[in-house]
Amino acid sequence: MEFQQVIEARRAYRSLDPFPITPELIADLGRAASLSASCFNNQPWRFVFVHGAESLEALKGCLNPGNEWARDASMIVAVCSRPDLDCRTQGRDYYLFDSGMGTAFLILLATDRGLVAHPIAGYDEGKAKAVLGVPADLTLITLVIMGLHQPDLKPSLNEKQRAMEAERPARRAPAEFVFHDRWPA
Repeated sequence: MEFQQVIEARRAYRSLDPFPITPELIADLGRAASLSASCFNNQPWRFVFVHGAESLEALKGCLNPGNEWARDASMIVAVCSRPDLDCRTQGRDYYLFDSGMGTAFLILLATDRGLVAHPIAGYDEGKAKAVLGVPADLTLITLVIMGLHQPDLKPSLNEKQRAMEAERPARRAPAEFVFHDRWPA
């Protein structure tokens, strides 16, 4: 796909089918993330690629209600970091921003490969960290739910989710968030 097509194809679909997980895919996704920009090239992101049946099932048990659809995922990528892994400049911590950029590269490569990579915040962080063995001092920033898009909607989707699958949710017009030279009056 051309890059603009990848950007436009990226969707947070919830109706998922399984896909095969290979060591090459995981290596490629990790490599894509590693190429993202980060403050002084600190690369603060840490990823746990969860795809083994037992680990995946245990992690799915940490999902909040409303994320039942994620049970159809073939893999979940846990994104972790902590402030001291990245810059703290003029009172600003960059680790969340930089980890988000690395995750975006991972998501875009997954999209280019025809996969859905849907980041979520709906999980019990403490339980998920315990399941994955993530150290207490790391922040579990997001879980990226991965699968193949299934156009025939899965029964695990609620009414609102079914509607959102049908067409891309409305996006803000750039005029609402793109400003020139200074903040609007």
